[in-house]
Amino acid sequence: MTTPVAFALGRPVFLCGGIMTTADTAGAPSVGDIRKSYLEQVGRRRLYSGLALLLFVVLMVSGFNVADDRNAGGFWEGLHQIGDYPSEVLAEAWEKRADLPGLIAKFFPALVETINIAAVSTIIGAAGGLILSLLGTRGLAKWPSLIPVFRRFSDILRAIPEIVIALVLIFILGGGPVPAMIAIALHTAGALAKMFSEVAENADLKPVEGLASTGATWTQRMMLGVLPQVAPNYVSYTLLRFEINIRASAILGFVGAGGLGYELRNAMAWGPGRFDEAAAIFILLFGTIVFFDQVSSSYRNRLTEGQAQ
Repeated sequence: MTTPVAFALGRPVFLCGGIMTTADTAGAPSVGDIRKSYLEQVGRRRLYSGLALLLFVVLMVSGFNVADDRNAGGFWEGLHQIGDYPSEVLAEAWEKRADLPGLIAKFFPALVETINIAAVSTIIGAAGGLILSLLGTRGLAKWPSLIPVFRRFSDILRAIPEIVIALVLIFILGGGPVPAMIAIALHTAGALAKMFSEVAENADLKPVEGLASTGATWTQRMMLGVLPQVAPNYVSYTLLRFEINIRASAILGFVGAGGLGYELRNAMAWGPGRFDEAAAIFILLFGTIVFFDQVSSSYRNRLTEGQAQ
């Protein structure tokens, strides 16, 4: 406990741990001043937050009005019809429910094609993302001066949507699974390069420095000093990306890239009479996504936490 023992120059002197100190509060802010300053800061922050929220609402409303005016049909006029199409699909699928198992078997090869597109594009994209991440990570890059180049290249790859790349490739190569595979692989490489780089930046550099002292090459330092540390997170992110790529490969089928999405587009384009096929494809796609979500989530939890959740 600090106790006053004397007065020096009109100020109390305290003994604290054997050291003589004097209490000098001249010029120190009072509790009222601190409270006032804090409330002013809170008020400014709330004002800025309110202005930002107001600006966001204005932009959203104006953007919606512009989009609604340019739309072929008004949003509010067609809102009451939003459930018509799903109800027609479900009604026809229920009437022909006996045919659903046969239709599911019919479209199963297209599902396999979709999964193959996602798997191959994920493997190629993960390999590209691995190389880009190591070349663009500070402390690990082989050419440090080129780090901004590799990072900007990764930004470009993930900034362009898969469907845009696929449309360009379909125009050049024609329809089929190859344009979809290339498009998804390029986007995957850019996305995984960003996530892999963030993981690699937290890697311990002591093994890398030790390997460098023995004369190991850059590739050997990365393979033996870095990858063993980051491999669980890398595999986890790759599995997560595989789930995303299954959905992407199905979507790209709508633009002629093959797979289950192509069959779904045809079934929906024909309209009534083939809604049972659309329902069968929806069932296949939904079941596949749920299955791979559960399997990859289990493996990701084992890799990152050491147990299945």
